[in-house]
Amino acid sequence: MSEWQRLRTAILDADLVRALASGRRKGQPAPVVEGREVRRVELRVVDLKAGPHLQVVSYDATQAHTANHLLGEAADAAVDVLLAQPFANWHVDTATETLQLRVTKKGVPMLHASSRSEAVEVSRVHDRDKGRLLREDDPALVALGISDAQGRVKPSRQAKYRQVEEFLRLLDASLADGLAKGHLRTPTADDPLRVVDLGCGNAYLTFAAHQFLTGPVEAGGRGLPVRMTGVDVRQQSADHNSRIAAELGIEADFVVGTISDAALDLAPDVVLALHACDTATDDALARAVGWGAPLVLAAPCCHHDIASQLRQAPPPAPYAALTRDGILRERLADTLTDALRAELLRGLGYRVDVVQFVESAHTPRNTLIRAVRVAEVVDEVDEVGGATTHDAPHDLAAAWGVRPKLAELLGR
Repeated sequence: MSEWQRLRTAILDADLVRALASGRRKGQPAPVVEGREVRRVELRVVDLKAGPHLQVVSYDATQAHTANHLLGEAADAAVDVLLAQPFANWHVDTATETLQLRVTKKGVPMLHASSRSEAVEVSRVHDRDKGRLLREDDPALVALGISDAQGRVKPSRQAKYRQVEEFLRLLDASLADGLAKGHLRTPTADDPLRVVDLGCGNAYLTFAAHQFLTGPVEAGGRGLPVRMTGVDVRQQSADHNSRIAAELGIEADFVVGTISDAALDLAPDVVLALHACDTATDDALARAVGWGAPLVLAAPCCHHDIASQLRQAPPPAPYAALTRDGILRERLADTLTDALRAELLRGLGYRVDVVQFVESAHTPRNTLIRAVRVAEVVDEVDEVGGATTHDAPHDLAAAWGVRPKLAELLGR
């Protein structure tokens, strides 16, 4: 049996978990499915009212397209069409084995097969779980180790999955509002939505955002053209994330460098900075302002800078009791730091909300700063009354004898 025949047999196996085709062979045109050039294709078996079908989701430059083929002659023919396309890589998981096929530069198929230590249960659920923005069996969650090979979230990763879901809800609502009100441009195939994740680490939220935003509308995604860029100081993170992107057939860039030195060819539409430690969040916010990013989502982590300054500066009367005890001083530092960040952004034309990212039972780092650029500079009195947004951060910082890092970076 040839490599291609063995791959075909595995894809058409009744115990198929999923199959993924991605990449373009060297010197070959882009793969074409139903008259459209595509970047990747995902296959799985789903149970529909008419019986079991092979579901084929093909991703072009703008959106995902879903087609369902009844198992048997229709599915066989669909697979034969896909195998004839010049994809460079195939990854096939069945209940008992994993097959990876790579086509070399000379056009030679190289197949590697490995057996599972124990068989996995195949999920054929068609519909997305109610209330879930990203299915538990999404390939990204499996590749990232949040879900197991059966497409079920691991018990030890439930908190991470909840964090991903809550983040996607905030991102979705923010994008919808920005597009509806004209604060965000409408992306196109030639100019996709540009999203940069500063301090991306292992890119859990980077990949989750990509899968949800580019996913087919009929499956609960947003069907948007998106270009993701991740920035992290560690080469190991970039290598790991690039491997995951290749496995998923996602076109994304992972840059090694500090947040403050991050340089992009084109300014981003959306800036993410999730759990960047201490003043790294300030670096991210300053970079977003410098780019004029229309939408910024930042979930701070640690607030050592202001906490350290509070230990050295006498508190304004009559608030000495708020800094006398260490734990209260730390909590005050958290609140003061994010309040100053929000006010500084408001003074630069951003509408800012400080919201709960995820319930504190799942993570103590549960505050998120959401900023939407709505004007160049804000001069009017803040909606809650009192000082103008220009004066508010300076007066607040002066009262407590602190100098926020973001103000320094912005020259404010």
